[in-house]
Amino acid sequence: MDNAELVIPEKRGRVAILTLNRPEKRNALNTALRRSLIAALQAAAQDDEVRAIVVTGAGDKAFVAGADISEFEGRSPVDQYRVMSGPSIYSAVEESAKPVIAAINGFCLGGGMELALACDIRIASTSARFGQPEVNLGILPGGGGTQRLPRVVGQGSALYMILTGEMIDATEALRLGLVQEVVEPGSVVARAVEVATTIASKSPVAVAAAREATRAALSLPLADGLKLERALFQLCFASEDKVEGVRAFLEKRPAEFRGR
Repeated sequence: MDNAELVIPEKRGRVAILTLNRPEKRNALNTALRRSLIAALQAAAQDDEVRAIVVTGAGDKAFVAGADISEFEGRSPVDQYRVMSGPSIYSAVEESAKPVIAAINGFCLGGGMELALACDIRIASTSARFGQPEVNLGILPGGGGTQRLPRVVGQGSALYMILTGEMIDATEALRLGLVQEVVEPGSVVARAVEVATTIASKSPVAVAAAREATRAALSLPLADGLKLERALFQLCFASEDKVEGVRAFLEKRPAEFRGR
């Protein structure tokens, strides 16, 4: 398969949909797919018409069933070091200039769950299954699972999933806060696009600033986080979007944000 076909891009209004396209392998992350996703994320970030991104998996079997384990065979520690020193899909998602929503259909395991964890919001189908099964292979999560998962669900739940390697269903994922919504399988992408469209209707300046401040809350002490919040709040006052938003509110009309 040509690398361009490994991630299928689509636009619906101001939302870019990136579909990981290895359904015969349950969208397992091999090197080519990782590179294609990074390129697609960069293209969406540079597209002025796009204000939010949805990532999903082709077919109804899996979002991403994990890394392509066939690439691990015979790989030395030095080989793995070189692979992990290259561009990371997880960092590409987390550092995207635009919000990223995961539309999770089916298995979301290992590297796939780590990809979902890097996203800002996660919408799951009722058929979704989540897990960090790396211990079953004699390894541990290496794409951020040990760091992002406890920040999302708490240390105890994260350790349970990571140390047992067991899967949980969508209902349990919702209870833990791993996902924000659970919908019927046929509507997971549509619902993710609805959420993305709502975000896309807001000020891109405000969305970017709010996203930066909220993500920073996980790593900064409270005092430093509050300083960053105040600085970004003040920065928004320099934007045309702030002027338009306030004026539209006072004039009782919808705002027309331009991202400036």
